[in-house]
Amino acid sequence: MACSVDAPSLKDLPKVANDLKSQLEAFNPSCLRDVDTNEKIVLPSAEDVATEKTQKSLFDGIEKFDSTRLKHTETNEKNPLPDKDVVAAEKAHQNLLDGVEHFDKSQMKHTTTEEKNPLPPIEAIEAEKEKNKFLNGIENFDPTKLKHTETCEKNPLPTKDVIEQEKTA
Repeated sequence: MACSVDAPSLKDLPKVANDLKSQLEAFNPSCLRDVDTNEKIVLPSAEDVATEKTQKSLFDGIEKFDSTRLKHTETNEKNPLPDKDVVAAEKAHQNLLDGVEHFDKSQMKHTTTEEKNPLPPIEAIEAEKEKNKFLNGIENFDPTKLKHTETCEKNPLPTKDVIEQEKTA
């Protein structure tokens, strides 16, 4: 079954206005401005090409890997089960925790606590204040407040004559 398409007749085609048709026919392309076009497609750099090649070679190596060249190995289990001592210690620890968690407080006896005063007595505090006051007086002493004094000797030493007289006597 052949399908035939009839060409549209001239009266069925859309009509173009005469003034638009005359403008299109009279169009002068020399009226257009010259414009430089910038290509926005950037070529990859040499580094990008090199990294892509190394990735491709890695993937090719993985795809073409021959697993028949591998040697057979035995695996050793490094996580052994705990021995009797570890199990016993763990049970003892668990029993202690259970005893603490399920402790019955109603079996305990009532006690009263005496609070003792850890502060020193008032006499000791007063004695320490006096000692600190005395030490501050010594440490903060200002020698510029002293008056000048002259000393006179009231107990003179004996002369040589007096000493000789005492020896002979």
